[in-house]
Amino acid sequence: MPFGQVVIGPPGSGKTTYCNGMQQFLRATERKVSVVNLDPANDFLPYECAINLADLITLEEVMEEFKLGPNGSMMYCMEYLEKNIDWLEEKLKSLEDDYFLFDFPGQVELFTHHGSVKNIIERLQKLDYRLVTVHLVDAHYCTDPSKYISALLLSLKTMLQIELPHINVLSKIDIMESYGKLAFNLDFYTEVQDLSYLLEHLDSDPFASKFKELNKALCGLIEDFSLVGFYTLCIEDKNSVMNLVKVIDKANGYVFGGLTHGNESIMMTAMSDINSHYEIMDVQERWLDHKEIWDEWEAKQRKQQKSQFKNE
Repeated sequence: MPFGQVVIGPPGSGKTTYCNGMQQFLRATERKVSVVNLDPANDFLPYECAINLADLITLEEVMEEFKLGPNGSMMYCMEYLEKNIDWLEEKLKSLEDDYFLFDFPGQVELFTHHGSVKNIIERLQKLDYRLVTVHLVDAHYCTDPSKYISALLLSLKTMLQIELPHINVLSKIDIMESYGKLAFNLDFYTEVQDLSYLLEHLDSDPFASKFKELNKALCGLIEDFSLVGFYTLCIEDKNSVMNLVKVIDKANGYVFGGLTHGNESIMMTAMSDINSHYEIMDVQERWLDHKEIWDEWEAKQRKQQKSQFKNE
């Protein structure tokens, strides 16, 4: 019964960086991890890759042979993988005891309406893989109301299309406010609170104000489904990654049936109650309200630890 994460998100949301950081973190907890790169355009792989789609097909080959553009070629690659799913299954057999990170391409149409990725995931589920979707969205979208609404719609459509346990993540939370200030506290965006307040900001925008009724309808649609919410992540922060791992392990059931040697402490941590509101307030304190103070304090702590290590 292999467990794993389906890592998706728009281009630039940090999927490959996430897989690299998550692989290092999970291995530090003595979990056997294999990363599967299913992005045929990913030439630079910072992580140790167990299975690489480039061994089967590459985006460059398709573009050259069929004279297609990047998006059309990407769809062709996913359809080709779907038709040759036996290749992936055979590769996975030798790693069936591992925990998997599936690094998918960033083209959003693959997860909103195109069927190949969904069919590939369904095939893995039939092979008894316990998967959870980790959908990364760049946190800076929260600084622009129109982009935030777009991110909500994308997240909602992806959840309905993929039909897996689903976790939406605001990535790069540590650099969010370098793009601008938030109109509300962070919990407004993570919990997707009353979007009517956001409409007031949209209506004040000269461009977005032209579409008042459309904005209202879109916000109403999101609230009617009441499915979308976000967790936060700074991939370089151990506590941030740990909090997300606890949520992921519950979502795909790893915490209930995926114990490995030396992983008992992870189970106890994951089974503990999570006060999400308290954690979000901590995230706001650490990364938004007093980021410089915390950065300075952590730098001093690291310096002291190095000094103690040398003395020992």
